[in-house]
Amino acid sequence: MRPLLLLFIVMPILEMWVLISVGQKIGALPTIGLVLLTAVVGLALLRRQGLSTVMRAQQKMQAGEMPAREMAEGIFLAVGGALLLTPGFITDAIGFACLIPGIRHLFLGKLLSHVVVVRTGPYGQGNGPGQEPGRSHDVIEGDYEREDRNDPDQKR
Repeated sequence: MRPLLLLFIVMPILEMWVLISVGQKIGALPTIGLVLLTAVVGLALLRRQGLSTVMRAQQKMQAGEMPAREMAEGIFLAVGGALLLTPGFITDAIGFACLIPGIRHLFLGKLLSHVVVVRTGPYGQGNGPGQEPGRSHDVIEGDYEREDRNDPDQKR
């Protein structure tokens, strides 16, 4: 909780400091123009990368595979897009890092190396706890009545 709170306090201060420093060097209007330009370029890149990721996810689902990597990429793209819409150069740099495929795949590789994906349901056979490899999670539904043989009031 504390690192997140610290991030929400420190990040805006750093952003203001960088914006003021850049504004002093190149002027206020060019600084505002740069912020707007990074937002427009970032959104265009987000749109292109997002469509590509969605298409790959659909292909994997049609092939019966789980699109785990594409789902993680989608989260990175959403975070990157939100950071690019936030005014500031630091958030723009982090946002572009989330949108550039090579850097994003590097981050995803490190992140997904710590994640275990268990495939169950329509995307594959699960190997979860207590399940034999290659066995599916079939559910059999039904009704039942309890029949006590020691109950003299019960009719047979």
